[in-house]
Amino acid sequence: MRLGNTELFVLSDGAFHLDGGAIFGVVPKVLWEKVLPPDEWNRVPMALNCLLIVSEGKRILVDTGYGRKLPAKQRDLLSLQRSQGDLLDDLQRLGYAPGDIDIVINTHLHPDHCGGNTALCDGLLEPAFPNAEYWIQYHEWADACYPNERTRKTYFPESFLPLQQAGQLRLLYGDTQVTDEVRCVVTRGHTRGHQSVIIQSAGKTAVFLGDLAARAVHLERLAWTTAFDTEPLETLEAKRALRDWALKKRALLIFGHDVRMPIGRLHREGNRFEVGAP
Repeated sequence: MRLGNTELFVLSDGAFHLDGGAIFGVVPKVLWEKVLPPDEWNRVPMALNCLLIVSEGKRILVDTGYGRKLPAKQRDLLSLQRSQGDLLDDLQRLGYAPGDIDIVINTHLHPDHCGGNTALCDGLLEPAFPNAEYWIQYHEWADACYPNERTRKTYFPESFLPLQQAGQLRLLYGDTQVTDEVRCVVTRGHTRGHQSVIIQSAGKTAVFLGDLAARAVHLERLAWTTAFDTEPLETLEAKRALRDWALKKRALLIFGHDVRMPIGRLHREGNRFEVGAP
């Protein structure tokens, strides 16, 4: 789609299944299952949506999904489904090769958002996008490199350390302009260094939320946060600020994990917020 002078392409690295309790945290199942019924193993479907932005001649990829290096056992555990191919296949359908990407922005370094950063080549891990600079918040990098007992299972060094070794890493220290139309903004809560990506061009606005709000319902209901959020109260306030801003700007919302509503706009009726079709 075109947004002002930019082009936006929502790409898919497939879909997987995750425990519903992990996605809805302390929200009782009797409430969340009305919104998203689980399967017989209590799992809910999760999209792996990524975003390609073409702005001022730069090809900017936001998040990279799981990538292609997952072993078969892990793919089976996730029920990873790619009936239409993966992120690289989507890029190829648009006429882009991995070497055409100029910048990769990771909202954060959980494996479903950065696994495609790297690829196996002759048994060695290398950046999957050989000409790209990878933009990651400094605090996210620090927490991923030095995880604690709670976060250790959510960071996999093989998806980010090779970037530094290849000299393709750029660490960000807060909100950062990418082009005149694109910027990274810190949206702390899911992780300390989580960032979202805002696109503004010719009076039009869009935002890729990452895991600030994994699904539309997470933005509609501020108290609904995931069990993975390391700072849930920070998530709540970051969502409140972004929700109010998005409503004022009539922003196009792009959700990283929503199967039903990958793109939408926020509407308000009294005290009720709802994401609807764009």
